[in-house]
Amino acid sequence: MFVCRFESFDVYFSVVCCTAGVLALFLLPVLAKNTYISENALMPGSASPMLSNQHVSDGNRLVKDLTNPNSKSSETGIESHKIIAQYMLDLGAEVSFHKFHPQMNQFHPLHFFSSPDSGKIQENYSCSSYGINTVGIIRAPRGDGKEAIVLVTPYNALKSGFGEALSLGIAYSVFSLLTQVTWLAKDIIWLVADSQYGEYAAVAAWLREYQTPKFSSLSTPNAEMCPDVNNLFELKGHSISGSKFSNSFRRAGTMAAALVLKVRDQNEQFEDTINIYAEASNGQMPNLDLINVVNYLAVHRQGLRVNVEKLWSLLNSSWLKSLGEIFESLAKVAKSLYPKWKFGIPATEYVEGTATLASSLYYQALGVPTGPHGAFRDYQVDAITLEISPKFSLDKVWRNDILLRGGRLIEGVIRSVNNLLEKFHQSFFLYLLTSPSKFVSVGVYMIAFALLIAPLPMVAASLYVDANSSSNCSKGDSSIPSAITDTDEHSIAIRSWRWLNSAKLVFIVHLWGAIVSLLPYFISQIPDCSPTTSFMIWVLLSILSLLTLNSVLASPLACAKATQEKEWALVKSVTISSVFIGLGLMSVINFATAEIGALLMVPMCLLAQPLKLDVRAGTLRSFCRMICNLVLGHIAFPPAAFFLLKGMLDGFGNVNVGDFWMWVESLWAWNSATYLFIGMVQLPCWVLCISILFHTC
Repeated sequence: MFVCRFESFDVYFSVVCCTAGVLALFLLPVLAKNTYISENALMPGSASPMLSNQHVSDGNRLVKDLTNPNSKSSETGIESHKIIAQYMLDLGAEVSFHKFHPQMNQFHPLHFFSSPDSGKIQENYSCSSYGINTVGIIRAPRGDGKEAIVLVTPYNALKSGFGEALSLGIAYSVFSLLTQVTWLAKDIIWLVADSQYGEYAAVAAWLREYQTPKFSSLSTPNAEMCPDVNNLFELKGHSISGSKFSNSFRRAGTMAAALVLKVRDQNEQFEDTINIYAEASNGQMPNLDLINVVNYLAVHRQGLRVNVEKLWSLLNSSWLKSLGEIFESLAKVAKSLYPKWKFGIPATEYVEGTATLASSLYYQALGVPTGPHGAFRDYQVDAITLEISPKFSLDKVWRNDILLRGGRLIEGVIRSVNNLLEKFHQSFFLYLLTSPSKFVSVGVYMIAFALLIAPLPMVAASLYVDANSSSNCSKGDSSIPSAITDTDEHSIAIRSWRWLNSAKLVFIVHLWGAIVSLLPYFISQIPDCSPTTSFMIWVLLSILSLLTLNSVLASPLACAKATQEKEWALVKSVTISSVFIGLGLMSVINFATAEIGALLMVPMCLLAQPLKLDVRAGTLRSFCRMICNLVLGHIAFPPAAFFLLKGMLDGFGNVNVGDFWMWVESLWAWNSATYLFIGMVQLPCWVLCISILFHTC
């Protein structure tokens, strides 16, 4: 009787917790708080900007020289690098070139959790395969050389657009100002990253050398092989105000923060905007104060509109708009009952907040950096990417306006960071954005996740007790033979340790998940293999490995003996326990991945039951459960979930089988923990739940 009551409570508890968890997730945009600056020392906007029209003119000169066709005459873009270096030297900065080879992002199981220096340098390279970063350093007159602020401007000398040249002009105007000020307490590093092999690759290569120096022949290329690169060293003898061009790698102090500046060539329709990209690898985010400073200065000082990424497909969602209207109506009712209760937001704001929150969850769960700033987070340096989108075409008048406002924005951010006496630590590192000025902290968004996984340990315990019970709780069920109620100690001991068979099954399936996760390493070695072919090979090898484990290791997917009708309950109990552990561990590594995984896996785990039992029962409840199990079984399968999401965002006509392989390939190339979660937690859980559904009890 106790087991029956426990099962009944267990069902209601699971329904209440899962419903509350989903509702709490949809309430996050309503519960979002306005951002605020926690670190008082930042003091954004407390000083008047010093960037003048003269500095803007200096930046304009650099833009004109870089857009001159003569600067692009060399096939390697050497002339552009020399122009930038010469401008830096004219300001009295310390200048050096950093030469690097492009690196291959190739999956390797032994390098998955290694340091960022896990890339493989291409073996066959020529002069044209060199990347050249131009670095200028200003030593702070009030500093001791122990701290630095980094300003990064990606630039491809071979295929540069006007936007890239303009970003260099903004950076140079700020750089020229900072050589004259007396309040500077931190060194300034201006990195012109050679983005011909990718923006991230250039920044990551420079950071590897900065943080973990290597001594190789790469720093002194062969003059006979690379005459253009050798011409760079003609600047070595140039000396202005004591600053020299250096052949060696120049360093400053510990990086306090980094800003990546970009300007888009496209025009916005309404107003000048600035887009902020903050997501780094495995859901890492910079300190919220850095975003708050940029948002405050851009909006209240420079009149720029600040944007963060949204899932645009949700903005036109009718059901989401209806949900926002319901929350808005409930807020009005709550306010009428208690006027001091500030609950609820307008429906339009709710839709935008949800679209932004979904985008923040998606990019954090993806685990792939949204810009070159992600390379800094690998070294625990707070960094963001700022992308300015001007309203009008960049003619001379509007170009000066963008140079002035963009330069003053960068000046204000640098001045705030310059005030810090220690690293960013006051504000949040774990948060989700619902707008540039609203956020959801870890203490709020973890409630939804905790509610979703709360039923798992209770259901696992209930199933274990039920499977080992000697009596049946079903009304009027007397089909259990009296022999099963034997109280012999030996029989009881065997029955109490029966869960080890289920634990063995779960372990073997998770071992198979690890094998599936390693297979792409070998498949990627196949030359000239298309994504579709690679995906099909991956599927076939996965099935073959599962069948091999099935035959070698005592049939892990085989059903239990006929006399053990409750064996599926033990399998479900151990499966739920492993899912609970996996989601808990993943929430520490990357909360967004754990949250999305819980939405897919928890309902499937809780509802999983042999289809034969539902068919045999023949009730409406059992029929609905059977339909839900079949639907969840399809949705929770990782490739199916990917194709469904891609079809909803991009249209089902654009879905291709090979897209899943390309997506997974990007995950392992960036060492995303989401890849391991899919292979070693979600996929084994799905297989075990499917085995429960088709159990022949």
